[in-house]
Amino acid sequence: MSQSALAKKLGVTQQCVSEWELGRTEPTLSYLWRIADIFDASMDEVCGRKEWGC
Repeated sequence: MSQSALAKKLGVTQQCVSEWELGRTEPTLSYLWRIADIFDASMDEVCGRKEWGC
């Protein structure tokens, strides 16, 4: 999924998603939950405690 597509689903700017990916800022807990829902992933996967799809 592109940054702009994810940003649209979350109601944030593409720049915001880019900043998260680059580690310059961090999403709030509520955004992390929404990201997990969008990707049908666990919070452990989203936060890097478990590999995706394992």
